[in-house]
Amino acid sequence: MTRENTRVIRIGERVIGGGNPVLIQSMTNTRTEDIKGTVEQIHKLEKAGCEIIRCTVPTPEAAAAIGEIKKQISIPLVADIHFDYKMAIAAMENGADKIRINPGNIGGKDKVARVVDVAKERNIPIRVGVNSGSLEKELVEKYHGVTAEGIVESALDKVHMIEEQGYENMVISIKSSDVLMCVKAHEILAAKTDYPLHVGITESGTIISGNIKSSIGLGLILHQGIGDTIRVSLTGDPVEEIKSAKLILRTLGLRRGGIEVVSCPTCGRTKIDLIGLANQVENMAAEFPLDIKVAVMGCAVNGPGEAKEADIGIAGGIGEGLLIKKGEIIKKVPEDQLLSVLRYELEHWGMEKK
Repeated sequence: MTRENTRVIRIGERVIGGGNPVLIQSMTNTRTEDIKGTVEQIHKLEKAGCEIIRCTVPTPEAAAAIGEIKKQISIPLVADIHFDYKMAIAAMENGADKIRINPGNIGGKDKVARVVDVAKERNIPIRVGVNSGSLEKELVEKYHGVTAEGIVESALDKVHMIEEQGYENMVISIKSSDVLMCVKAHEILAAKTDYPLHVGITESGTIISGNIKSSIGLGLILHQGIGDTIRVSLTGDPVEEIKSAKLILRTLGLRRGGIEVVSCPTCGRTKIDLIGLANQVENMAAEFPLDIKVAVMGCAVNGPGEAKEADIGIAGGIGEGLLIKKGEIIKKVPEDQLLSVLRYELEHWGMEKK
């Protein structure tokens, strides 16, 4: 089942599934009870490009805070629930646009039924989440260990539990920190269901290791047409998750817009601070809603040629650099002016065509 054929599920004012764009999610790491701090973080995430946000709801105070947080943000809010079915109900009563539960650890079928009843009354989607780390003992024994097949069976068991109560407004999430197991599980699941899938590699690690594991895992899954919404899980600032998710989607051709920055590796010919310059350009580029490619090259030997496929670029020299457009050298400027010259060009991009 590819994303074009999955069911359409509405989350607040956004939709996933049915061939709609793959939406980017993240999760706050503030205490949800801290309304001010949580809203501030969500605003930063919104600005970075987050389209759905999830907050943990472990206490009645956190559930009550959902309503206040909702008033101050403009993206759908998902309540993350563990173990206590009462928190799921309270979060929905306070306006959560979606809840994330694992029906296997929320206290039995009767308590799941009470959660589903409230979701049904309010038409709130349920994300059924199963992690490899929480796989039931009987499935571990059945498949002789934690396997992709066991993860899928566990997830579908939970889905069927909710379907039996006459509710099908669901999104499925199956996660593992084992990248290839996670990929295989999504391939199996996509062949068995048409519910939209939330895709991510759980506990993937720090900025470096987490990005590599997430890029490989999400890349392999999404390239097969599987997946309707994603989260890049990183041990770090959640804003980094959004940056990475946008790059993954853009690299796979699933998202357009935003400046793509390409830069060459340093070598012995490099006479400028290319590493610092490239990072400054990348940060600056995030400010501009332009669908163009910007190149940052370390020397004037290969710079113009290597930047030919970019819309605009800069190449370093000895204490100076070149401004390049479509491979053509436009002018030479002192090194300390390269960034400001590039900024000026981006600020005025397209004006000469009007």
